[in-house]
Amino acid sequence: MSLKMEFVRRATAPGANVSALCREYGISRQAGHKWITRFKRDGYDGLEEQSRRPRSTPLATGEDIVVAIIESREAHPTWGPHKLQYMLARRFGEQAPTERTVARVLSRFDKVRRHKRRAPLNVTNHPPAVVAKAPNDVWTVDYKGWWRARNHERCEPLTARDAYSRFILGIEVLSGTNGTDARKVFERLFKRFGVPKAIHCDNGSPFVAVRSRAGLSQLSAWWISLGIKLIRSRPGCPQDNGAHERMHADMAKEIQIVPRSNRQSQQQACSKWRQEFNHVRPHSALGDKTPAELYKPSLRRMRTLTALYPSGWLVRKVGQAGHVRIASEMHFVSGSLSGFHIGLQPIDALNWRAWFYDVDLGLVQALGRELPDKVIARALNTPSVPTCSNASSVRARRTRAPATPRLTRSARVSQKQVSKRRTDKRSRSTAKSPR
Repeated sequence: MSLKMEFVRRATAPGANVSALCREYGISRQAGHKWITRFKRDGYDGLEEQSRRPRSTPLATGEDIVVAIIESREAHPTWGPHKLQYMLARRFGEQAPTERTVARVLSRFDKVRRHKRRAPLNVTNHPPAVVAKAPNDVWTVDYKGWWRARNHERCEPLTARDAYSRFILGIEVLSGTNGTDARKVFERLFKRFGVPKAIHCDNGSPFVAVRSRAGLSQLSAWWISLGIKLIRSRPGCPQDNGAHERMHADMAKEIQIVPRSNRQSQQQACSKWRQEFNHVRPHSALGDKTPAELYKPSLRRMRTLTALYPSGWLVRKVGQAGHVRIASEMHFVSGSLSGFHIGLQPIDALNWRAWFYDVDLGLVQALGRELPDKVIARALNTPSVPTCSNASSVRARRTRAPATPRLTRSARVSQKQVSKRRTDKRSRSTAKSPR
């Protein structure tokens, strides 16, 4: 208050420079002139701090309506603002609050249920070590990010690129990030260019399911069944796949900036750009060579490998709902592994460690029934990690013996005739022998 009085006293003196005084006291000129005006009008009382509350609050809600909203919420704790507003409209008519007002009142009085966001079960905290020393060592895949064609069709390109040669394997303009459509794209790429050793992707759908064991989705589980290693970027770290993101930036500046008439025309534009990128455009990182000069298709063909698990383990096929049967009990593993075989390594009487090929799926706990001691003893003498017989074909080994082949009808009749002849011959020999 004393500084205000000193400022006003000096500012109202004849020949005072108000702008210089405002700079000296560290206030704006608007605040300085406001204090001078109040002082001339109300004297020193005008320098007192005044309330900043507005003279009118058109969005304020009446006390009776606020009480009705709180009472309605307490009577129906699971109802949302929409249902509560509909009920209040029948009570108050035209004076009823809007749905937005109901939501604002519930939030102000802390009557909103806070849903706790579930943390992902499987995330990557370390930057991936991606080293590509030859073509098809590592493929990088991602979605460019969608835009609209001129007819408002959604265009979301799925891009695949060889990390060593920078060769763009494919750009497929899809309508969304559907796992089924993505698998069809990769089936065509694998048939044309072969199968890589590893695929580097981010944590988005459909590549990774962070709520699934080992982060496996249906698409990435299929990749592993083909013998492909999965490399994941850290969440929120596009720099882990920076070269691929740099290619997407070029697509944004050269393709996305001029939308085509429809999705089909957009696909043609992307295919033309890919052809120029691979065969015409020189790359300084490649010694000014084009990617097509360095890339060669892979010799590995697309075929599903069968996991080889140690003989002491339990081998179970994952059902359609993601469950496996262990000791007459159903255990949920992962819906992404439906149709695949997993290996269960017994740890103790109530715990198994689940494996999908060489991927550790974590522990599976029993619901109450213990394993036999002989099963546990046999498991302790087996390797702790699944092995492969060779690189091209991996066979699953089960603990039970192979089933006996069934005989045909003619073979069964012949077998009965032979048995009858042997019985008759034995009876005759018994009858002729002396007593």
